[in-house]
Amino acid sequence: MAAAVAGPNGPASEAAAKPARRSSVKGPYYVDFRARTAASYGHAFIWYGKTSEKQVEVAGLHPAGDVLPYVLGHLTWVPSETGASYGDLDEQYLTASYRVYLSEADAKKVFAYIKHLQATSPLWNAETTNCTAFIGRIANFMGLKAPFHLLKPEEYVNQLREINGGRQTAQLAASDQ
Repeated sequence: MAAAVAGPNGPASEAAAKPARRSSVKGPYYVDFRARTAASYGHAFIWYGKTSEKQVEVAGLHPAGDVLPYVLGHLTWVPSETGASYGDLDEQYLTASYRVYLSEADAKKVFAYIKHLQATSPLWNAETTNCTAFIGRIANFMGLKAPFHLLKPEEYVNQLREINGGRQTAQLAASDQ
């Protein structure tokens, strides 16, 4: 079932998101799909914000707690957290990055969708509701194509860039405006 997000024209869903129109103008806002090293196979998450500001927002899906929830999450669903995790703000751990720029109007909708996902993603599971699936939902909402979610985070972010032709901008469809 797709998560619903209220927009200016009523409820919308990620399943109903229309393909983005291409634009070559970089907007003042961005979503940066990122991957970093971790004790296991890595972690995927996003940075998002305004290009003129140093502060970034971080969103990602990961098990709440330390080692035990992570191990159990390979067998069942475990409670999750959706903010920054250890290493998400440290450039030295970064293994892949794909930044996409947005206009202010589109950024408001995308950022609201990110907050909605954070509020409605209570569980983590390594095979179904993992970090790559989480950022893939954001990419789809932005009108980007997303790879299959069972890839290592670095490979996922690199494939996300590749299947979208490395495009650096996204513009939501006019009917979403």
